[in-house]
Amino acid sequence: MKRILSFLLVATLAFIISCKKEYSLPAVKAPVNQTVEVGADIDLTFSYTAEGGFNSSNLVTTNGTSVIKTDGMTGSASGTIVVTFSAGNTEGAGSVVLTLSDQESQSVSATAVLDIVGVPTVSVTENISENSKWETGKIYILEGRITVVPGVTLTIQPGVIIKGREGSGSNATALLIARGAKLMAEGTANSPIIFTSVADQILPGEISSPNLEPTLNGLWGGLLILGNAPISADAPSVGIEGIPPSDLNGLYGGTDPLDNSGSLKFISIRHGGANIGEGNEINGLTLGGVGSGTLIENIEVVSNQDDGIEFFGGTVNVRNVVIWNTGDDAIDTDQSWAGTLDNFIVVNPGDECFELDGAEGSMEARHSIINGTINAGDAEGLADLDDNSIVTMNNIYFFGLEASQDFDLNPAGLTISAMEATLPDGALITDFFKGGSDAAVTIVAAGARTVGAAVTDFQTWSWTSVSGALTGF
Repeated sequence: MKRILSFLLVATLAFIISCKKEYSLPAVKAPVNQTVEVGADIDLTFSYTAEGGFNSSNLVTTNGTSVIKTDGMTGSASGTIVVTFSAGNTEGAGSVVLTLSDQESQSVSATAVLDIVGVPTVSVTENISENSKWETGKIYILEGRITVVPGVTLTIQPGVIIKGREGSGSNATALLIARGAKLMAEGTANSPIIFTSVADQILPGEISSPNLEPTLNGLWGGLLILGNAPISADAPSVGIEGIPPSDLNGLYGGTDPLDNSGSLKFISIRHGGANIGEGNEINGLTLGGVGSGTLIENIEVVSNQDDGIEFFGGTVNVRNVVIWNTGDDAIDTDQSWAGTLDNFIVVNPGDECFELDGAEGSMEARHSIINGTINAGDAEGLADLDDNSIVTMNNIYFFGLEASQDFDLNPAGLTISAMEATLPDGALITDFFKGGSDAAVTIVAAGARTVGAAVTDFQTWSWTSVSGALTGF
């Protein structure tokens, strides 16, 4: 009897095994070969069939990185898998190998092949004498001092990178917008326009430099905007600092306070300040006689050898500015600038946080500096003013103070109010705010400020923010 039962059991198992369905191998189809620029992203769609039911997928990538954006559905017999490939910085071939496994532990692979090409690069060698457009996705190389001449408009689209060739003296590279010309450079929070050095390996779509430290300066010149608004100098129009006197495109100043030099939005200017002569460097952003018809907002200057932004007269208003690691002053005003700087951040200037000079001619005007946060860092001082400076300053917060930095209430034309400061342990307010300026300053604990900049306005688009340099602000 036992033999009969054993025989029946074996026969039954054999029958069950013989009746078990055998599933065919899964199949994966890769997309056709794709072309992608170095540093760029592209979505690749793989299709699959899996009679045994989809279980899992994994990737092996060359010359880039990849992630599964949309995976197959567990147990599905067919579908698609979307993979995002991020190209590396080396031109040539790349690949994504997708391996799919079904629920029967059967696997199959398919390979997507990519041709990784360089970002289109345009060499700019001559002045811009007709209306021109610099296009998203491209890099433009300034091969020298390039001027947008009067009557001409240069439009720079979001995400464009402009790189200045190395040079100093009369060969210092810069982009100069002459009086009567316009610059329409409107980046976005997701796609800022970046001015930097040819030594910078940054590519469109990146915010942080992959190879240059944010303390390296003087590698090229800078951006200069000139206009026809009034200035207070020894003549109605004069030559701008940083441009050789022989270049008449460097003249600025006039009689039109409403003058319009264009629009600048979401722009980062880095590693500039080349020296054209003893004590004559180019600022990150120079504004000479720029009128109130010009729109300037969301501007970053990183590691300029000279000042971050310098105003020479004019009436332009500027908002949302961050200045990080300048070699000289962060914010410099001259020649009776008559505008307002609103919502700004200064981090670690090399000399003064503010150098606010007065009139150099008979015209006098007041400018306002409001809603700012200052991390003084290694600055030589907090503010340096002339006896004839006419300035209103309020809602400004100072921290990161060090010994010997001071703000002195000297000129009769200076009005300050609603200032706050976090002091080092054991320090007195009069150690830093002197000459009676301490009366306008309230001591607050770290993290307890009630005045200052709106730091969120600098997120996503500024290197200062994405680097973490604004942590704790």
